[in-house]
Amino acid sequence: MRIMALDLGDSRTGVAVSDISEILCGEAFVIHEKKRKELIEKIVSQCQEKEVSRVVIGNPLNMDGSKSPRSETSERLAHTLERRGLEAVLWDERRTSVSAAEILHSSGRHGRKNRDNVDAVAASLILEGYLAKLNYEKREK
Repeated sequence: MRIMALDLGDSRTGVAVSDISEILCGEAFVIHEKKRKELIEKIVSQCQEKEVSRVVIGNPLNMDGSKSPRSETSERLAHTLERRGLEAVLWDERRTSVSAAEILHSSGRHGRKNRDNVDAVAASLILEGYLAKLNYEKREK
């Protein structure tokens, strides 16, 4: 099975999906959807299509580690996906969008045209962090 990571936004959600071995990010893209119900349906559909077993949802905590208002949105999505039969995990995503923008800027890609790329790269960073944790835990056993 694969793992999917989400970087939630108001109108764009970055998505990254691992390879079958759950070691690398296999693909990254953006779902354009403002309506929460339709977004959930698109996420569930992508999970079925790509054989995803677990969804890692970026949790935008405040810099001091406390919950932000947007954290509640991530928590609600996690509960909804669990009710739909998917395993959902919240993952600290502080600074992922900033890091994604820096990565793209350093490669010469910046500006308004790159919003989709920032969201997809941010989802990739969330996924990479989570996969690194899983692989570390496997090595420690």
